[in-house]
Amino acid sequence: MSDRIPIILDVDTGTDDALALAYAVRSPRIDLVAATTVAGNVSVEKTTANTLAVLDWLGAESVPVHRGASRPLVQPHRDAIYFHDEGGLGGARLPASRRSVGADRGPAAVIRLAFQRPGELTLVMLGPLTNLAIALNVEPRLADWLRAVVVMAGAYTVPGNTTPAAEFNVLVDPEAAQQVFAAPFRDLVAVGLDVTERVALTRDDWDAVNPGSSLPPPAALLAEVGKFAFSALSRDQFSLHDPLSVAVAADPSLIQTENVTIEVEPVEPERGRTRIVGPGSVRVATSVDAERALHDFRSTLELPTAGRRGLESGTE
Repeated sequence: MSDRIPIILDVDTGTDDALALAYAVRSPRIDLVAATTVAGNVSVEKTTANTLAVLDWLGAESVPVHRGASRPLVQPHRDAIYFHDEGGLGGARLPASRRSVGADRGPAAVIRLAFQRPGELTLVMLGPLTNLAIALNVEPRLADWLRAVVVMAGAYTVPGNTTPAAEFNVLVDPEAAQQVFAAPFRDLVAVGLDVTERVALTRDDWDAVNPGSSLPPPAALLAEVGKFAFSALSRDQFSLHDPLSVAVAADPSLIQTENVTIEVEPVEPERGRTRIVGPGSVRVATSVDAERALHDFRSTLELPTAGRRGLESGTE
């Protein structure tokens, strides 16, 4: 057990968050210590219910879930139901969890756990960075207590996925993102669209898990959460933004990085744009071993291989 990396996942569950949770639960390299939730893809009430339901589906009822921020620091919350569907899980109908959330809220839980295990925990942020910004404001020493932080955030040399300028997680709360990028973490890695859009499941992957009977729970989860993207929206591929970020926390060799300083644009028309303004301490992912990342993801979730053509490394 000692060789497993203890991780806290901050999620706005979400379809790709659900698959990231499945990867974290099933990876032999990861010890999922807790999950915290935030308003992002859908409201915090839905992201919290979804997180509990997904963990229970995966048999991970022992992982505590702590409800976090219900809105960004400054502006009203904007969701992404256009991609994740109204409930957030892409049309999935998972049994509702009967568990309760943890007693302390998301930011407080991160502070408590990091204080109890200084220098041990990796925090992986898969939604807007609101909870981490709040936690840093409450306890600035958190930056030193965490072993590492990985954020799925930003678009540095490519267009955004929500506006031409901005990636969704940063656009929802750019003020929080700016605070996080400026904090003196021991190790802060930004995994942006530059690499996440190169690692994607194909329609063949989804077809291979349908019908979803007699599949292990993680593969059956893909059958459920892929419905909206592959069926209703007729997408040909499904980018693994969040699962890749979790995989990077467990295996940093999947990516190459550049040490930079990042500034986040706070106002329209380019609100949420992430700019590299010079050398610095944030490690931004510049390239990814897409083939190895996909193989790892597929094998960890026990996805069937029949009929799969796969996605060429580097294809967007």
